[in-house]
Amino acid sequence: MMKTPLFWKMLTLIGCLLLLLVPLSLLSSLITERSVWRDSVADKLSQSTSGPQRLFGPLIAIPWSEIVTETRDGKEVTVQQNHLRYYLPKSLRVAGDQQVEQRKVGIYQGQVWRTGVAINATFDSEQLADIKKPGITLGNPWLVMGVGDSRGISSVTPLNIGDQQLDFQPGSDLPGSSEGLHVALPDSVLNEKNLALNFTLKLQGTQQLEVVPLGKNSTFDLKSNWPHPGFTGSFLPEQHQITPEGFTARWQSSWFANNLNSLVRDDFTVSSEKLPAFSSMVVNPVDQYQQTERAVKYAILLIGLTYMAFFLFETLTALRVHPMQYLLVGLSLVMFFLVLLALSEHIGFNLAWLTASLTCAAINGFYLQAVLRGWRRSLMFVGGLLVLDAVLWQLLQSEDSALLLGTGVLMAALAAVMALTRNIDWYRLSATAMPELSAEGGQDEEGRFRLWK
Repeated sequence: MMKTPLFWKMLTLIGCLLLLLVPLSLLSSLITERSVWRDSVADKLSQSTSGPQRLFGPLIAIPWSEIVTETRDGKEVTVQQNHLRYYLPKSLRVAGDQQVEQRKVGIYQGQVWRTGVAINATFDSEQLADIKKPGITLGNPWLVMGVGDSRGISSVTPLNIGDQQLDFQPGSDLPGSSEGLHVALPDSVLNEKNLALNFTLKLQGTQQLEVVPLGKNSTFDLKSNWPHPGFTGSFLPEQHQITPEGFTARWQSSWFANNLNSLVRDDFTVSSEKLPAFSSMVVNPVDQYQQTERAVKYAILLIGLTYMAFFLFETLTALRVHPMQYLLVGLSLVMFFLVLLALSEHIGFNLAWLTASLTCAAINGFYLQAVLRGWRRSLMFVGGLLVLDAVLWQLLQSEDSALLLGTGVLMAALAAVMALTRNIDWYRLSATAMPELSAEGGQDEEGRFRLWK
């Protein structure tokens, strides 16, 4: 068995397939490298404009102190303890109108968004009942609006409280966080049973917009012109509608669901990144690197089916194809994926796939005309190669049914091989000679079976 030409031929073909894994692995590394460069565009845009934005607020910070008696070295002493109360909204309504702009850095592109945010909040003074008692001194309160990156604050209107308008100052003025805005409030606001306030904010950012639902009942309505949103974060929107012109979404939550009233407690060191939030992400739909990477995973399937077709053709017709010819055809199929990667960065994945398929088919058609000794056979193989390209493209488009479709292709290929070789005596084939075809299609003078000359 091991001395038969058929055995050595099959072993050599397996070696060719393994050898082609080297350029395929280099191609995979190149795809990863290019995708990393593409991802760095978002970082460059963030450095030049502003990064992802997370809105934390509005809330009212109230310093308060009390005199307590402590035992120190066996003696009772009175000391003043200072605290900071976070006065959270009873209801919070945030509405945003987002406009997304495309920005290019070299051949790569990213997105920068600008959002007009309208904020309405009401506060219930019952939350302050435990510190409105004798022995406790309240300090001057201030209202805080925290943001993820203060460079993205384009403008802010004055704070409206009843008939008063108060101007914001930069910085949150909170321990643990400096990004944001704040405004000093008159002490009289703490005596209002239902305090209502509102203001608007124009914000710029990249990638993500998040809102921490600080209110006992919180809602976030977002309208955008971007048709490819990503709804990540702690809460999915209760309602959303996506069209080619953009999307609308609405989130809603309460303290029963997020427990924020317990998390944002007295003397809390602000770290809003750890708090649950409503979140909307601007997703880049042109992800040719992920599609190309998935395509390369099918490269061995494409090359293997092509080799199987050559081997079957040799077996049935006694036509001889040299291992070097197998290897050159395999390299042309590897080049198909490199051409696909290079073109997809400029003309899009689908058009790049069509162009790479036609280019690879033309090269192989010209080459196989000499290898297979005739245009008819060459065009048959080129047609089969184009069909395989079309099947692989459909596999990439059908993510949910890719396994089913791929299994069907393999079963069809196996069934075709079994049907065409069902009458072959493999013992006789491996032990006897097959006639070699001459250039005119007849047998050579010796008429001996030689798998490779």
